[in-house]
Amino acid sequence: MGISFDAVDGSVWLNFDIQPAANPTSATDRTAKLANPGFGRVFTDHMAIVRYDQAKGWHGARIEARANFPLDPATAVLHYAQEIFEGLKAYKRDDGGVNLFRPDANARRFRNSADRMAMAQLPEPVFIEAVEQLVRADRDWIPGGEGSLYLRPFMIANEVFLGVKPSAEYIFAVIASPVGSYFKGGPAPVSIWVSENYTRAAIGGTGSVKCGGNYAASLRAQAEAIERGCDQVVFLDALERRYIEELGGMNVFFVFDDGSLSTPPLGTILPGITRDSIIALAKASGAQVREEPYTIEQWRADAASGRLKEAFACGTAAVISPIGQVRSASGDFSINGGAAGPVAMGLRKQLVDIQYGRAPDPHNWIRNVA
Repeated sequence: MGISFDAVDGSVWLNFDIQPAANPTSATDRTAKLANPGFGRVFTDHMAIVRYDQAKGWHGARIEARANFPLDPATAVLHYAQEIFEGLKAYKRDDGGVNLFRPDANARRFRNSADRMAMAQLPEPVFIEAVEQLVRADRDWIPGGEGSLYLRPFMIANEVFLGVKPSAEYIFAVIASPVGSYFKGGPAPVSIWVSENYTRAAIGGTGSVKCGGNYAASLRAQAEAIERGCDQVVFLDALERRYIEELGGMNVFFVFDDGSLSTPPLGTILPGITRDSIIALAKASGAQVREEPYTIEQWRADAASGRLKEAFACGTAAVISPIGQVRSASGDFSINGGAAGPVAMGLRKQLVDIQYGRAPDPHNWIRNVA
């Protein structure tokens, strides 16, 4: 099948050339790998790929065997870090069908990330089609039960040059990795370390962008958290070093004794799709949700007084992780006796049941993959 552009109602996408892998994984080997895939260690047989250059625009869309990229040592991404990515999942329903959860939101955030990083903006329908075509090609890799197929769309600058300017060429690709349940035996409360030496983002920076540099910058702080016996790190704002922003790779929520929730406002933090979904679910249940600044001093005082009942982190991989203990150089405190709370666990169940098709989807978040 040849490559061509189509346009309907002003939306442009590419037809994908499907090139099945010549030597796909056998059913026996695939079953063995799916028995305990972990997270991000096992990969499927295929990948989606689309290329861009200024002369041709987006072109060469295809599904092909997963393989290495040949990169010149002067490839732009290796020197100037023009790189962005996304993360979403495909879920197997009880009837054997497959659900994607809010891929349109990922496509939109991907375009916003590309704009901030001065990269070519991939049309949202092309993003969604690439994801869907890869899921169709590798649907046998989707685990049952509480497992899922983690999808990693990404884009790199691949022009060969050593000048500081936006690249004129890009590779967009999607790879897939089957993953098991993030928590064995159910979500366990995590401990977090308050980073006072490092910050994640600043006003006008790339904190709201899903680019690799943000995560690289968080790794030293995460290592510090592990050295202190904690599971995760939480960052404070870069200006005053007082306001809670987010964890190394997750947004954060606070639950109060009046039933309300709060979460740090957008601007310097990632506009998480799980975060946005939790806000919608909480509001639909009648809870008040505030997007407002919250200091580490307030967090400590509210935990001590009992005003704060729960805190939890959220993201695509774990969905919701209750926070049981907070540690810092200024002292430690616990939340809800270090146990998971009913609000966090209730929201998690609502969200997961929608993702797997076990509950109605009043927000039209689910996209079925035929």
